[in-house]
Amino acid sequence: MRLRITLLLLLSAVAAFPHCDAMDGPVVKAAQAALKTGDVERVLIWVRASDEPSIKAAFDAARKDRASEQAYLETVVRLHRASENAPYEGIKPAGLDVGPAIPAADSAAASGTANDVMRVLHQAVAHGVTERLNALNAARKYDPKDVEAGRLYVRAYVEFIHYVDGLHKAAGGAPAGHAAVHEH
Repeated sequence: MRLRITLLLLLSAVAAFPHCDAMDGPVVKAAQAALKTGDVERVLIWVRASDEPSIKAAFDAARKDRASEQAYLETVVRLHRASENAPYEGIKPAGLDVGPAIPAADSAAASGTANDVMRVLHQAVAHGVTERLNALNAARKYDPKDVEAGRLYVRAYVEFIHYVDGLHKAAGGAPAGHAAVHEH
């Protein structure tokens, strides 16, 4: 169970931390760009097709009356979060610390190069593997007659093996938290 929580925190920062629901996140930026240009399609890509009428209505209201802009942004973010099966808890302020993975992933998405993402992920994985291997090595030398010390070794062994296996499986699978994003 602890392994799954660690993996979810490591690999699904979007679900765990504000990003798409932040004022400086890509969804709000797209919604603001749509208002500025009058091009609603800029924001429709962030929501399900079934939510387009709600977005268009909020967009039209915001274009007619600036006082409706916040309601439009909230509608866009709420419906985007729903497309991720994530709760809507309001729009978060800009500048929140979302950790190193999301900015690195955003940088990679913008530049088309994975160098920053690979560095961040490598550091996190190296730390996790090293930490667990160190715990295993510390527990390795126990008196065979000391059952409790042996159990500590087995616990460290199992955590290490499950962590490595879980990382391997997660690296080859669908991204957590966004597996069912948007119908096409």
